[in-house]
Amino acid sequence: MFKKIFKAITRYIRYTDKMTLLLCMCCSVLSVVLIEGMLNSNMPYVYPRHIPVQIIAAAIGLILAIITSCIDYHIIAKLWQLYVPVSILLVLLTFFIGTQRGEADDKAWLPLPFGLSLQPSELMKIAFIMTFSQHLNKVKEKINSIFQVFLLGIHGLIPISLVMMQGDDGTMLIFCLIFLSMLFAAGIDWKYILTAVVAACVAVPFVWEYVLSNDQRIRFAIILDLESDPLGKGFQQLEGLTALGAGKLMGNGIFSGDHWWTPEIHNDFIFVFIGQSLGFVGCIAVIAILMVIMMRFLVAAHKAADDMGRFICIGVFAMFAFQAIFNIGMCLSVLPVIGLTLPLISAGGTSVITSYLGIGLALSVVYHTRKPEFER
Repeated sequence: MFKKIFKAITRYIRYTDKMTLLLCMCCSVLSVVLIEGMLNSNMPYVYPRHIPVQIIAAAIGLILAIITSCIDYHIIAKLWQLYVPVSILLVLLTFFIGTQRGEADDKAWLPLPFGLSLQPSELMKIAFIMTFSQHLNKVKEKINSIFQVFLLGIHGLIPISLVMMQGDDGTMLIFCLIFLSMLFAAGIDWKYILTAVVAACVAVPFVWEYVLSNDQRIRFAIILDLESDPLGKGFQQLEGLTALGAGKLMGNGIFSGDHWWTPEIHNDFIFVFIGQSLGFVGCIAVIAILMVIMMRFLVAAHKAADDMGRFICIGVFAMFAFQAIFNIGMCLSVLPVIGLTLPLISAGGTSVITSYLGIGLALSVVYHTRKPEFER
């Protein structure tokens, strides 16, 4: 028995993407160190419990990633009847017992014991990537028929609508971009893409005037002139820019105790703390690590044994890439504040576990592509 276990471990180490796992663990270690640095600076709303929560979430996430990567992604896809209803039910529960987190204005979290919370929409990203990959794989030969495009649109609209009704604009946007990225990878005809672009451009004035709330419009408009409301909507990003600038080239050091506080600095604005503690060099290094991880998802998509594996890797890539882009864009004040975490680094148990589950799916594609045929 021990011989079989040893053989299985050896086989896994041989065929899995060790570099991706190592880089992800480095991000998790950095996350814990950054939060410890915030505690050392006595920053408001950063509590000692954030450290064990982050460590436990990373440990659980890593274990789940390894377990997921060992399971054939085709099997995971076939089990959609188990995890899809659960993910949707959890999101629906937020409409009845949902709570707010920090400065967020949407009740997208479910309360858990010991003061913890769960954000179901994060877990629904994984369910959506799997089911949409399976859907695209089934209709890939007929994907450009109007009927199939309609059905694919309905598939994407379900999670997008649920999250929109929660009021979680950031997560809704990520769902939209995952949906579009996977459609593009599946070979959707350019006529549909151009039609959608034209329709979106035409709809912008209507959406701005009648769909967006006044608060949402202000969030977009404020980035053009943060000084117009320095103590209100512009406060967080102005403080963030001040903190980033304080780090200069090499930063003040994580444990210097001399840091500028910004609202949600441990979560959505953790890149600001990276900037002031590690400087411009540290920011570039973190971006580089995240880019390497995401590039490995694209390489896995390119080398995948079949289209379904490719769609999964593209979905995971989109989830990571757009969250990172919008998170960093918020901190640099070039994009509006829409409440998105920096993958693997921001404090938040659900976000960390979801990131690792996505990594596990991509690694499942890698592992079951690399394994020789006679071992599958």
